[in-house]
Amino acid sequence: MMNEDDLKPMDRKLLLEYVRVTEAAAIACSRLIGSGRKEDADSLAVEAMRRAFDKVPARGTVVIGEGERDEAPMLYIGEKVGPKDPNLPEVDIAVDPLEGTNLCAHGKPGALAVMAIAHRGRLLNAPDTYMEKIAAGPEGVGVVSLEKSPAQNVRDLAEAKNKQPDEMVVVVLERPRHDQLVNDLRAAGASVRLISDGDVNPSVATGLPESGIDMFIGKGGAPEGVLAAAALRCLGGVFEGRLAFRNELERTRAIAMGMQEPDRLLRHEDLVRGNCFFVASGVTDGPMLPGIHRRGKWTVVSSLALRSDTGTIRRFETATMLEHLPVHD
Repeated sequence: MMNEDDLKPMDRKLLLEYVRVTEAAAIACSRLIGSGRKEDADSLAVEAMRRAFDKVPARGTVVIGEGERDEAPMLYIGEKVGPKDPNLPEVDIAVDPLEGTNLCAHGKPGALAVMAIAHRGRLLNAPDTYMEKIAAGPEGVGVVSLEKSPAQNVRDLAEAKNKQPDEMVVVVLERPRHDQLVNDLRAAGASVRLISDGDVNPSVATGLPESGIDMFIGKGGAPEGVLAAAALRCLGGVFEGRLAFRNELERTRAIAMGMQEPDRLLRHEDLVRGNCFFVASGVTDGPMLPGIHRRGKWTVVSSLALRSDTGTIRRFETATMLEHLPVHD
């Protein structure tokens, strides 16, 4: 249930500041596109993003990040970022400095630097486990749901979009666990596009008509689900999730993180309550954004900035002559 605080607008001046943060991460790791060095690429993105936060005039708390403090040296869950000035606004931050480390390392489409920002206490502190997900644009609101079969979702969304089922494009992670799901979607007539990694990109792209993606469905990381839910809140789309624990330890940890009913269906208001920002910068070309490109001495990064309270979509193309951050061997 939302309250008056949930309706407060985010400080719009912060939006561009956070674009600079994802830009820094994308530029930093882009030097290792196609290198096969996914851990090094991720480290460069993390370090650059962490430094960039210091320049943002807000007191942030990382609620989704690189893991627990004993697993990650920075951008760990609970870490405070930004200046310590008590007069600055407080926000919660969900980050993935390099969404799609394998995609970057192997030069494949869809790698991003991405984050979501909301008022304090308004983002689900999602445990590092799996989540069943479904995502669609505005036409899917009140239409698609994890409570329906995949085939029914295809048929109902096609009707809402004034399409035939065989005109529907559905993205699914290529995993053995999804073999039956893919069969069901194809039996309903959908064109299934399989991806190897990185489900934030196609989930968000469902809310962008030019992407050509109608729906994302399947099981992926829970933290990425919160990021996608924030973007689709800004775009007026729909996102539902249900945690899929691999063991009892993960369930216990979810309860300890404040989830009193860890097995229930999570709708938008459970994942992102109130107003939020979503910011992403492309690392490799994808359905949402172009990746990093070189134009002579210039490095060009493309970014997307979404704001829920106004429904604003902003696209940025930034060219810089700054040297890349060093690669640590």
